[in-house]
Amino acid sequence: MTLRTLILRYAGFAVIATLVNLATQRVVLQYGDSGITLALAIGAGTLAGLVIKYLLDKRWIFYDLGTGMKQHGQKFALYTAMGLITTAIFWGTETAFWLVWGTDLMREIGAVLGLTVGYVVKYNLDRRLVFTDRRMETAP
Repeated sequence: MTLRTLILRYAGFAVIATLVNLATQRVVLQYGDSGITLALAIGAGTLAGLVIKYLLDKRWIFYDLGTGMKQHGQKFALYTAMGLITTAIFWGTETAFWLVWGTDLMREIGAVLGLTVGYVVKYNLDRRLVFTDRRMETAP
């Protein structure tokens, strides 16, 4: 895969996961606008986005064709652990935007910004620490 293809594919998958994340948040936020509801929305959105992104990355970015619950479980656990670091970036940015501006639009802008930075960091962690069975090659 060329570097350009990698970047476009990874960015596309990040957009898909982000849209799933934000859509999930909107569904949860229909049940209220308290701080607890916001926390539940952020958590549910993060989980939904994480699962989608793992499945897409595993197959189409890192070409990991492994199967079986044991292998999936171990990789997903490690993938999730790497995501804890980047989730802190995402949650912190989204929450800061909500606290400063107090609007759904600005919260979502903060979420997109936090997710973008987080995904760049996450790709590098996953490449080095999670999907190590087969090193992918990129051409210029």
